[in-house]
Amino acid sequence: MARFVSSFLSWVIPFGTIASCVGVVAVSSCSQSAQINSISNQEQNRYRQLATASHGPLVLAPPARPQQDPRDLLREVRVYKDLIPRGQHARKYRRAMDPRYITIHSTQNFSKGADAWRHSLALKNGKLKAHKSRYGNRIGYLVWHYSTDENVAVQHLPTNEQGEHADFNGPGNNYSIGIEMCEHRGNSRSETIERTAKLAAYLMHEHDIPLRNIVPHYHWARKGLSTPHKNCPHYLMDNGKPGKKWQWFLSRVKAYHDRITVPVPMNH
Repeated sequence: MARFVSSFLSWVIPFGTIASCVGVVAVSSCSQSAQINSISNQEQNRYRQLATASHGPLVLAPPARPQQDPRDLLREVRVYKDLIPRGQHARKYRRAMDPRYITIHSTQNFSKGADAWRHSLALKNGKLKAHKSRYGNRIGYLVWHYSTDENVAVQHLPTNEQGEHADFNGPGNNYSIGIEMCEHRGNSRSETIERTAKLAAYLMHEHDIPLRNIVPHYHWARKGLSTPHKNCPHYLMDNGKPGKKWQWFLSRVKAYHDRITVPVPMNH
């Protein structure tokens, strides 16, 4: 019996000890804030040094930058300014614009040599006249901002001036930058499309224009005409309307825009 009691007591005592320890822990946790506040700045710095020594130095992630500088993309486009003289022909009246869209066209001019430079010359000489009317062409001339071909992009108007290329007195003319893709004989259509996609991507970045606002000429209704929505650019339309071909073109624009705007980690 005596041995049983002794064994029982030896089994109970550790639990008492544990209970007292739990009580001590509870008390110390309640006074933790006071203890932390009593630690000197010197001691806190020492703790930080020990933590750094045990875990290693803090390694910062390398800086992230876009894959390409926008200016380099613009150099690839090879833009040449050949502006219509101010006050002449299609620039007789300065009509200010804050661009919100980019409108893509194709010239449907298949004449030999009808490249970007030839279109620029015609615009500067006032050769591209149009019937001026109250509900139609407002200035008596056709005019847009850029012409692209397999080699260059030629600029005809500043991007802060309205063109006359889309929908008469509508948002297409009032708020969009017009780009005409040349398609004369001997010109590479694929290279012209890529140059146009690069130019559109740069202009998106320059003027903070979203991808959804890159639109075909078809997008703008020309009120008063029997066919208000033009099949243009015709080789990027499906059955005369935007479809898979147009979505593919937008994917090219997005790819170039991502290249100059989406950060990627730099290698060490």
